[in-house]
Amino acid sequence: MVDEMTATRAATFWTPLRRRDGLVVTLTVATGSIDAIGLLRLGGVFTSVMTGNMVLLGVAIGKHDASIAIHTGVAFLAYVLGSFVGARVAGHAEENEHLWPRPVVHALAFELAVLLAFGLWWELVGAAPSTAVEYALLALNAIALGIQSSAVLRFGISGLSTTYLTGTLTQFIAGLTKRGAPLQVRSAFILLALIGGAAAGASAAIYVPRAAPLVPILALVIVVGGAYRSFHRRAS
Repeated sequence: MVDEMTATRAATFWTPLRRRDGLVVTLTVATGSIDAIGLLRLGGVFTSVMTGNMVLLGVAIGKHDASIAIHTGVAFLAYVLGSFVGARVAGHAEENEHLWPRPVVHALAFELAVLLAFGLWWELVGAAPSTAVEYALLALNAIALGIQSSAVLRFGISGLSTTYLTGTLTQFIAGLTKRGAPLQVRSAFILLALIGGAAAGASAAIYVPRAAPLVPILALVIVVGGAYRSFHRRAS
């Protein structure tokens, strides 16, 4: 009887909408950790914040710094490629579709495959890659986050993102200024997840660099497995 009551309460709390938002928050942990690894170990550039990379590219031009320019260029082009591939796999939002569309699972599974390739290569080079390999690893990370960006865009929800979060922060603050506006809990957790993921990724990159890729990989495994189990297993 107690077990049944506990299960009922859990089902009531973990509604499909909350499960989706929880998985999106977990996905943002992967973003933060990947960006931290790129900043600390792969040339000091971002792998998701392309606005920041464009600023860094301008700084590199002003300083005549070829290294930063090449790193930002690689990250930018790889992100564009990943976004294109992700959009092709995930497709575009449609009206009245499933809360977590199956193509989003496929796109995130593709991202996971890219991150697994990154992790394997990272392990082989011992987190101390040559310059050419560093560019390749940076490109893999940026491709992964480009795929993720397009996959999340498929949800078709205004302001929902796990990569470019300046808009999320602005909307969250603006919502706080509106009298009677509901507290944007999802946005708050997404922003906190980005910080937490970056902290975890940075700590791993500094203290246990060989294991650093495990942080985003584990987060993505949870998301892909959780999305399939919660939204598509019964349908299968």
